[in-house]
Amino acid sequence: ARPRRRASMKLAIVAVGKLRDSGLRAVLDDYLARIRRHAPCDEVEIRDGNAAEVAARIDNVIPARSRLVALEVGGERWDSRQFAAFVGRCEQDAVGTLVWLVGGADGLPAQSSARAHKKLSLSALTFPHRLARVVLAEQVYRAFTMLRGEPYAH
Repeated sequence: ARPRRRASMKLAIVAVGKLRDSGLRAVLDDYLARIRRHAPCDEVEIRDGNAAEVAARIDNVIPARSRLVALEVGGERWDSRQFAAFVGRCEQDAVGTLVWLVGGADGLPAQSSARAHKKLSLSALTFPHRLARVVLAEQVYRAFTMLRGEPYAH
């Protein structure tokens, strides 16, 4: 009998609002496809609304056994190596789903951010939320290439 292969960690980017810009959509879709070569990855777009509505919608899509990372202006600032190390630790810890929460124009509802295991700032710069989603996806892909010793990340 063959040894059972451990299920790989899944990823999910849960974002408030739709990404309508066709150029950004194409870049994001490219990075999502690259990520999926390493791990299953879903993108879930949540309809905007008041904070309570958005928080409820986010709660409804978060799978069991998830580790949540909220993108927040005041969150920790990691370099790409620290980011990759975090993703690697989540893989080693057999996290079911690593969920990245991306707020809309008004950020994330406070209760959604409070549920997160980590709060991360992508930069000291301010990005539009739709661009932050692309930057996040690129860093997730970069993390996997670093962890696997692939040539993308130099």
